[in-house]
Amino acid sequence: MHRARFLVGLAAALGAILVTAGCGDQPEEQPAAGPGLTGGWSTAGCEFGRRAEHMPVAGLLMPATPAELSAAMDRVDRGGRTEFADSYAGIEVDQERVRAIVYRVPSAAFDQFIRRAAENACIVVRDADHSATDLAFWHDRVLADIQFWTHRGIRLVSIGARHDGTGIEIGTRDLDRARLELPARYGARAPLLFMEEGPIHPLPNPTATPHTN
Repeated sequence: MHRARFLVGLAAALGAILVTAGCGDQPEEQPAAGPGLTGGWSTAGCEFGRRAEHMPVAGLLMPATPAELSAAMDRVDRGGRTEFADSYAGIEVDQERVRAIVYRVPSAAFDQFIRRAAENACIVVRDADHSATDLAFWHDRVLADIQFWTHRGIRLVSIGARHDGTGIEIGTRDLDRARLELPARYGARAPLLFMEEGPIHPLPNPTATPHTN
């Protein structure tokens, strides 16, 4: 998964979200000039059952992404960002079900690319309301206004473009006012999602070595 989230005063990359929905049937090929399938579809590799892989971490067995699936995800992510930026929203991995989930604004050309890039891997494709490029525009616009909102007494704690293309997630300590004033500034069509979020409290000396007498 690939979701970038800006924490005001602190940058962080968030990990992928595991989901539980099942793989669908392989659809018929669509013309490259068309808008693409809506409602979701899955690649031919989803027809085959796969055993989840695990690796030992600190004495525990943790889910791992198989090399074949990881390579397919890299191909889709690179192609989505470079060749299909007007469609690609993001990608996540479901390690337990040994599959990836791609979110995109429906595009027949991108769908064909995903089929080729997947090879034998299972990739589930789902609709997105917005591409990552579209969300980056709104993300940067709100981020540029941080001081403006602080001056108005609305404290924005975090701003993040959701990898599923649903919108820009804004964490704030002033939820009610943010819900009213930000849409008024950016317009009703701005894909803003609000959540209440408190201030960031860094851990004191998280890597400090304890002293011994």
